[in-house]
Amino acid sequence: MFWVVSCHISYALIIVILKPLYFIYSFNYDYHHEELCNLESRQLFGVEMNHKVVSSEVKMDPSISPFIRNRLDVCVADADYDLFLDKIKYLGITLHDFVVEYLVIEGDVANKATRRARQKDVGYCIYGRPDFKNPLITYAICYLNESWCFGILHKEDITWHRHRQKPHSFSNSIGTIIAKTLVSVASQGHTAVKLLDACCGVGTVMLEACIAGFRIAGCDINPRAYHHALQNLKFYDYEAELYHSDIKDLTQTYDTAIIDLPYNLYSLTTDNIATHIITSAAARASRLVVVSIADIEPVITAAGLRVVDYATVVKRGKSLFTRKIWVCEPQ
Repeated sequence: MFWVVSCHISYALIIVILKPLYFIYSFNYDYHHEELCNLESRQLFGVEMNHKVVSSEVKMDPSISPFIRNRLDVCVADADYDLFLDKIKYLGITLHDFVVEYLVIEGDVANKATRRARQKDVGYCIYGRPDFKNPLITYAICYLNESWCFGILHKEDITWHRHRQKPHSFSNSIGTIIAKTLVSVASQGHTAVKLLDACCGVGTVMLEACIAGFRIAGCDINPRAYHHALQNLKFYDYEAELYHSDIKDLTQTYDTAIIDLPYNLYSLTTDNIATHIITSAAARASRLVVVSIADIEPVITAAGLRVVDYATVVKRGKSLFTRKIWVCEPQ
């Protein structure tokens, strides 16, 4: 269940390194992103969310997703609360500068006073001095599926939000949330995969891949888009392969290609152009994630691909604007 190592931080400590039984992921999103979030959940964990929570044996960095707020590495779980506390004590965790948080999962009806009492109960099971302002480690408890759960809490890193201030953008460029989701869906959370942004535009998708540690290349036939992408990457000091090229002229192969079919002021997509882009990308990658504003399933089928997952994203403003996201694999 656990083992012990020596650790020297500010004074001699003994830290129990806990082996997780499973992981609990908490999600948050705006209502119009629910379908997109479920698409990501299916691709990362093989299941959809249940009340904005996924329980899985798959370990994933919370920061890969724009929707995952934290991951709880569950090390103790029990339906009986007293036995639950005894199990935590048995671990013999000795550590200064920790904090215990209470995760409120949908369906948990405990009021604030009860939650605070539970936090104290668990805190007293840990031998050491807490630090509520600058903890070295955060533990958490929650009540899920009629069982109490305890473990180490890992929170999202929100530094990717700075990409919203990138120097160059087109009015109809996809937002950072969709771009980050495309990267997680395309990679399925595996940072070793090699990605291609086949119509990279100003590089919105490439920025999200770079900050998450993915290998990605981009290309765009539009000179203005290419130069803007180059400048955006340079602004954040990211390194990635970028080509001012038609996709068909690329020679390397990739695991997955992301395609945001062009539809802005600088290029007009027709069925012929969409067919060319998708067919060319399919020759360079074995898996595609395509964004469109129209039904392109016949084009996907004609390229020898099949749709294995799908979602729509509706943007509400003066008029409805719907993006369709297609996850495609060879037939």
